[in-house]
Amino acid sequence: MYQSLSGALLFALLLLLFMPSCEKKVSDGIDDNPIDGAILLKDKLASYFPLGVAAGTSNLATDEASMIAREFNSFTPDNAMKWKYIHPQKGTYSWEKADSIVNFAIRNSMKVRGHVLVWHNPNSFNEWVTRDENGNRLSKAIFLQQMKEHIYAVVGRYKGKIYAWDVVNEAISDDPATQGSYIKNYSDMYRIAGKEYIFRAFQYAHEADPGAKLFYNDYGHEDPAKRERIYRLIKEMKDSALPIHGVGMQAHWWSNEPRAGQLDSTLKKFTDLGVEIQITELDISVYPHEDTKGKTAADFNTEWNQEKEAQLVANYKMCFEAFKKYKQYITGVTFWNVSDRYSWRTNYPVVNRNDYPLLFDKNLKPKKAYEEVLKLFP
Repeated sequence: MYQSLSGALLFALLLLLFMPSCEKKVSDGIDDNPIDGAILLKDKLASYFPLGVAAGTSNLATDEASMIAREFNSFTPDNAMKWKYIHPQKGTYSWEKADSIVNFAIRNSMKVRGHVLVWHNPNSFNEWVTRDENGNRLSKAIFLQQMKEHIYAVVGRYKGKIYAWDVVNEAISDDPATQGSYIKNYSDMYRIAGKEYIFRAFQYAHEADPGAKLFYNDYGHEDPAKRERIYRLIKEMKDSALPIHGVGMQAHWWSNEPRAGQLDSTLKKFTDLGVEIQITELDISVYPHEDTKGKTAADFNTEWNQEKEAQLVANYKMCFEAFKKYKQYITGVTFWNVSDRYSWRTNYPVVNRNDYPLLFDKNLKPKKAYEEVLKLFP
């Protein structure tokens, strides 16, 4: 009986040792396997461009984390690297959130885009960046030195980990009457250093990491007048041998803008400069671009319906057909947030107006637009 029991135990142990494991492969809590073997859009796009998402640590603390790792192969921190958050006080840096995003991306084989080194908007940095303790604007020399130290510290920390940076954000004027200066001239940064702050930012970023791709990021490229001003800035930088590699198009678009012709002419315009194009903050509202002053959410039909779905499908198909056409110039497409659940467009430009601008709904399920875009890439 002893011999029989020993044989049975030995057989059981051998069976356990050599039988295939039924466990899913996981890495730091992230499921590496696609759901039910589904074909993923990022895989279809692999030979075209990376498919990215801009999100934050709050997204990584939810069930969206596994979805981010599964559906995207590029990650842009939405707020964690903005000056206000990563460098809140002079000489004091807060790396925790930015580090956690970069480390998450690396663990899950995702590329990382940095956003953003310099943005003139006073909501993106604290007052010490441009003013002294008495509230007076800094001298140009002091401001540029502080900007250099900031860029050296941030870019230097992630050298070799972040492959591309939005160096300067939204500096171009929206005013169609702009002539001499095409830069927004009301900001502290401009009033201290003129457009030199833009040029120096690119110079410092390149010095901190010569291997990183550097982008100028803005909205409104589809408007012909603003497009010309953005083009002018990039051309001037290239003609001056400044290190700029591409233009970032935010692409917060609407159900009625851009039209196919607008988008095509916009993309073609920047191919003439020979720079890379990245779509950096893509989402498409189900509402038209119109004057909403004085309106509330009650003035709109905010329910998801077949009409909104059909329009969203048509718009996303149009966009990705254009991206496909210009694939040799487009080196990344990034969505601004993961799903409709936390999209900023629910509160912009009308507070609490439900919007449905992304490829995944509030339950993290792919919409019809996802499936239709997938069909464009054999």
